[in-house]
Parts: sequence; structure tokens; C-alpha cells
Amino acid sequence: MNGSFVDGNTNNIEVQVTSIDQLFNSLDPFPFLERDLDKSAEEYIVGWARELPSTGPIKIVIHLSAAQASAWREQEVEDAFRHYFAYREDVVGRELRELFRVGRRSLAIGIAVLLLSVGLSEFSTQTFGHQGIMPIVSEGLIILGWVSNWRPLEIFLYDWWPIRGQRRLYGRLAASTVSFHLDENEAANAATSIKRGL
Repeated sequence: MNGSFVDGNTNNIEVQVTSIDQLFNSLDPFPFLERDLDKSAEEYIVGWARELPSTGPIKIVIHLSAAQASAWREQEVEDAFRHYFAYREDVVGRELRELFRVGRRSLAIGIAVLLLSVGLSEFSTQTFGHQGIMPIVSEGLIILGWVSNWRPLEIFLYDWWPIRGQRRLYGRLAASTVSFHLDENEAANAATSIKRGL
């Protein structure tokens, strides 16, 4: 396989295969339209899609033999790609919603622990003053309160961005178009065969 992108309104992902079946999981029992992409093919396509400009439609150009080009319709492969990447977009969307749910729950727990820690720190200071180890205990409670909010802050400040970007990328791939490209040598051989047939 090889890949490239071109400037302009359309970003091309070039895929070289000897058979369309290479692109899909051969062990998947579902009909072609609902079949999962082969893991290597998905990694390849998604990897190149990440390198493309973030705007403009994506076009997947599949280089294949004349026999394969005549045996498959571009629309069939495009529909299969669209179905798979739309499914992946939905899965990642659910992961994002679950992350936010965990984040909200963690934030509620973190705030409760912070308020309790601050309250206990104030209580210990007012009750025992600053004698002995009490200043350390008081500061430790404050630190515990802030540390308990580390996870929700990490989720809401950092963790959700990559997942959102991945969902958007799958959405762009679900909206991509597919076209077949007959390699020059294959095209020449096909043309020669037609002339001989005439």
C-alpha cells in the first residue's frame, strides 16, 4: 500500500490492493455492506487521513486490477466504507459521552472531598491551633482536597480533545467518496485484449 494527499478541494488517500477483499475482514460473517474493515487497512486509511488538511472532503482512490474493477462497483465499496466509519464514529461518540459522565461523577466527588477537607482543616485549626503537627495535618487536608479533583480536571481540560478529534475524523471518512483507478499497465493490457478481441 502507498498513500498521498494533494492540495485543493479534495484530499486523496491512495490505496493499492490486488483484491477488494484485502480491505475487509475475511472472517466477518456479516454481509459485505456490514463487514468490518481489515485492521491493517483501517490503520492505513485512518493514519493517512490524520495527515490530511482538516478541511475539505476526503476521496479514497483504490488502485486495483481490471478484473477486480469489473467485479465490483465503486458505490458498493463506498457504502461499505461509509457504514463502517459511521459505526466507528458512533462508538467513539459513546466513549466520549461515557468519559464526560465519569468526569461529572468524579467532579462531584472531588468537590465534596474538597469542601470536607477545607472544613476539617478549619476545624482542626480552630480546635487545636497551630501546636505540634496540626499545621501539617491542616495543610495535608487542603492538599488532599485539591488532589481529589485531579482526575475530573484532567478529563475536562485534556482527555476529551483527542477523542473528539477521532470522532470528527471518522465522520469525515464516513462522508468520503471512493473511486477505482486502473493501473496504467493494467489499463494497457485491458486495451490490448479488447483490440485483439475485435
